[in-house]
Amino acid sequence: MNRLVRGNDGREWVIRAHMEWRQPATADDFEHDAAANYTPGVMMAGVALALAGALVLSMPDRLVIPEFVPYGLLLIALFFPLRWVLRRPWTVVAETDGDPTGDHPSERWVGTVSGVFNINGEVKRIAKSIAQHDLPDFEGPLHPVE
Repeated sequence: MNRLVRGNDGREWVIRAHMEWRQPATADDFEHDAAANYTPGVMMAGVALALAGALVLSMPDRLVIPEFVPYGLLLIALFFPLRWVLRRPWTVVAETDGDPTGDHPSERWVGTVSGVFNINGEVKRIAKSIAQHDLPDFEGPLHPVE
C-alpha cells in the first residue's frame, strides 16, 4: 500500500505500509519468548488430529449428523488462523526526500499498526496530518528515525 501526499511546505511524502509475518522484536517482549521453535504447535496439531480421528472412527454406523455441524466445526477450526492473519502488525513508513532549496531536510518516520482493519484509517490520519501540518502527528504510531 503506497500513498503520495504533498505537505504545505511543498515536500512530497511517500507513505508505505506492509504486513509483517512475525511480531517485531522489542526489548519488552524479549523475556517472554519461551518457545524457540514450532515444535509445541506441531505437537498440539498432531494431538488434535489424532483425537478427531479417534472420534470419527468410534462413531456408530447409523448416526445422523445435522448438516450445520460440519460447518460449525470448520468455523471453529478456522477461528484462530483467521484471527492470527487479521491481527498481524503492519509497518508504516512515511518518508520525504526534502525540498530542492534545502530549507527542509529529508525525513523518515517509522511505526507499527496492528490489524488489517486499522491500517487504512491510520494511513488516512497520517496523510491528513502531513497535508495540514507538514509532518506526521507526534501522538500517532510513527516516530522519526535517523
